[in-house]
Amino acid sequence: MIPDQLVPLSWLIGTWVGVGVVGYPTHEDMQYGQELTFATDGRPFLSYWSRTWLLDEAGERVRPLATEAGFWRPRPDNRVELLLAHPTGYAEVWVGDVTVTGIVDAVITGARVELQTDVVARTESAKEYTGGTRLYGLVEGDLLYRYDMAAVGQPLSAHLSARLKKA
Repeated sequence: MIPDQLVPLSWLIGTWVGVGVVGYPTHEDMQYGQELTFATDGRPFLSYWSRTWLLDEAGERVRPLATEAGFWRPRPDNRVELLLAHPTGYAEVWVGDVTVTGIVDAVITGARVELQTDVVARTESAKEYTGGTRLYGLVEGDLLYRYDMAAVGQPLSAHLSARLKKA
């Protein structure tokens, strides 16, 4: 059973896989694969894990890219907090809004989560990174994802986008 607080985020629960584009003003665009997992143990938060890998022109895995783990915490009034940790030396707090755009037979068929960084902490050895925005959307049964970031002296710029399917 899903706690009432998680109902607006319930469409995220499960594992999503797919392909996207990673790029930044400091390097060329490349194709990447991504797997996102959202889970609940019955308490009012979602556990989250993401892993990505570089793909070659044939769509084969070349090497691992980024990994992140954290927790999605629903708040009153369709607000959400996201806590993330990265093995590259970052910890982040994100805040944002959940909007349900479609419901059919008590099932969410359209929704989005818009997030922005509230706090970015980094270790001494981590690259400079100052913040970002994220958008997750349920569109035609797929999870569409976009992440823009400000890092290494660059202003907020497109970094990742993907279309993921439920596994």
